[in-house]
Amino acid sequence: MKYWKVKTFDKETVNTIAKTFHLAPITAMLLNIRGMSTFEKMNQFLYEEEELDDPFLMADMDKAVERIRQALQNHEKICIYGDYDADGVTSTALLYDYLRSLKADVIYYIPSREAEGYGMNTIAIDKIRQENVRLIVTVDNGISANKEIAYATSLGMDTVVTDHHTPPEILPEAVAVVNPHRKDCFSVFKHLSGVGVAFKLIMALEDDNLDLTALLERYSDIAALGTIGDVVSLTGENRILVKNGLKNIIDMHNKGITALLDTAGLKGNRKITANKLAFTLVPRINACGRLALSEKSVQLMLTNDDNLACEIAEELSDDNTQRQNIEKEILEEVKQYIEANPHLKYLPVMVISGENWHQGVIGIVSSRIKEIYGKPNIILTIDGENAKGSGRSIEGFSLIEAITSCKDLFSHFGGHPMAVGLSMKTADIEEFSCRLNEYAVLKDVPFQTLSIDCKINPKFLDLELAQNIALLEPFGAGNPTPIFGVYHMTLKSITPLGGNKHLRLAFQRESVIINVMQFFMTSEEFPYIVGDVLDMAVTVEVNDYNNRRSVSIIAKEMKFSSDDNSGMLEQNRLFEKLMNARMLNNDEVNVLLPSREDFVNVFRFLRKVKQWHFSEEVLCHRLNNERLNYGRLQVILTAMYQLSLIEYRKNGESTFIEVLPFDGKAELESAEVMKLLRSY
Repeated sequence: MKYWKVKTFDKETVNTIAKTFHLAPITAMLLNIRGMSTFEKMNQFLYEEEELDDPFLMADMDKAVERIRQALQNHEKICIYGDYDADGVTSTALLYDYLRSLKADVIYYIPSREAEGYGMNTIAIDKIRQENVRLIVTVDNGISANKEIAYATSLGMDTVVTDHHTPPEILPEAVAVVNPHRKDCFSVFKHLSGVGVAFKLIMALEDDNLDLTALLERYSDIAALGTIGDVVSLTGENRILVKNGLKNIIDMHNKGITALLDTAGLKGNRKITANKLAFTLVPRINACGRLALSEKSVQLMLTNDDNLACEIAEELSDDNTQRQNIEKEILEEVKQYIEANPHLKYLPVMVISGENWHQGVIGIVSSRIKEIYGKPNIILTIDGENAKGSGRSIEGFSLIEAITSCKDLFSHFGGHPMAVGLSMKTADIEEFSCRLNEYAVLKDVPFQTLSIDCKINPKFLDLELAQNIALLEPFGAGNPTPIFGVYHMTLKSITPLGGNKHLRLAFQRESVIINVMQFFMTSEEFPYIVGDVLDMAVTVEVNDYNNRRSVSIIAKEMKFSSDDNSGMLEQNRLFEKLMNARMLNNDEVNVLLPSREDFVNVFRFLRKVKQWHFSEEVLCHRLNNERLNYGRLQVILTAMYQLSLIEYRKNGESTFIEVLPFDGKAELESAEVMKLLRSY
């Protein structure tokens, strides 16, 4: 359950934008919502090819170029030190290919996620020195490698750092440190990925010979994949790289990327979007880095051999399948762990640990747990005395600030508001969880929010709308796919598709009927029935099939129109407060305290349906009892479970309730949750 929040916009500004640029009002509104503050910006965003800034505006770019040119001139061996994720892999391939085209003596090194971890390490530097390397150029890492760069210097190797992560107070003593987030960096656009910084380095190396059009044609496909993979804002210079890259990917310039498209079922598709790449190609590139070494992904980007490209693409696809299977196994174990330790569900931040969970996928699992439970969380994998963790947060709660409050417990940690990584002693996990949640209680963690761009009349969900929205592509971080709220729609029919893997739903309001796709849900899992009146959050896109264009309407979330989501979330927060034994006032107790009649109504309903396997939100609605709010229902179900009146299991998104055989009269007040309520 999420809090639905509709964004605001200025009607006068929207009307002016629409008239000035001859746009549909919906497109003008979306531009306004996205913070397009000047007409110059809007014009560039919609119609003009924005310029990439002068790369020499970046601090130390001149020093980086000078040192690399010196290495080229003196035939010194260069090593590109990359990273194992999509951004690091594409950065490595991009710069390696360019330097190789200049006849450089160049190699690359990608550390193992499992054995070496992120960034530079001294063992790797020793290996690189054995290759007679004189210059290391980092891509997508190095900004915090003060000790390692000093060690490389002591071995007679210079280092040029190119990175985009937040710089420490003291920069490493490298020949050059190129990072847009340096306080003394004059570059205008600050949100480049690692591959974006590498691209700007190539622009600087070209200098007077720069042909930006040719450079974009040659490298924007690789740059686009890294930019999308790093989930940086698809605005400004990133938008230029991705827009050009999508064209190149569709035109199949790169043999490796083309082979990867083939394994993902996208080869020949003329409508490849940033979102499609984020869910198909990027996971394949990331997969081998999560499970083994990322050299295969770099080789794929570089090869001109069709057979080798196909071979590596198949291997990456197999790696991705293996990663998905491992992820599913760990996710199921994590959900079982939470159900075996139900107090975790009531904490503001969940800290979950397990033995030997694969370090490469716990970040993905953390993202799934955040979606399922609507809470920030840290997943820790334990290896003897040591544990490594990855965490994900919800908008409005800075996880990096939260874990920084416990920094004395970590040997390493880092990240940003929405995602963190850390290493610590296994013995300190319990203390970490306690201190983290003490911090979170004081900060009041917000609800997980579904942001809706605007409410819309269903009659406007047509092909014209989808085509107007397409002007704003590519969509991604910083420029999200528009989500529309369609309210008070009556469900008319449910049609299973694809062997009951997906559903086509027909809705009606007044005389307007629309068909909505609900992907990856069976008819048995769908909690609504014909006749229900629902609100929907949907996206729209152009569907090209058999030379016919139509609109596809895709459901993202649904809820009963008559339900107050915000009220239900507040009531659930009170229930969590109760279960955490935090002090409630009289008004809060009264919100949660059910009557015997409430118990009887719930019990009768459950006995009538025999088994319930949908969410408690839907159950609350089906009970159709205004007095029985969501918080009271949580109390009743917990009490019934404690008294062995029902079987009550929750495994993430799935709930199972069944009335158990019972003789005699239940003493409802004897349930622990009722005793707790009465104690205030």
